[in-house]
Amino acid sequence: MTTTLNTPTDFKNWICLICGWIYNEAEGAPNDGLAAGTRWADVPADWRCPECDVAKADFALSEF
Repeated sequence: MTTTLNTPTDFKNWICLICGWIYNEAEGAPNDGLAAGTRWADVPADWRCPECDVAKADFALSEF
């Protein structure tokens, strides 16, 4: 049986459209209650950007 582990390429980055702060799924945001490996879909809907306090809805998937 083969076990697949998450690799860095499995994780995505989400960027705040207002201030440019980047949420990296691999790193999480431990100071804001998000453990390393927390997927964007698992970030609470009421979570706010730690830099500019905008809503989760103001983030976009970073594709670069």
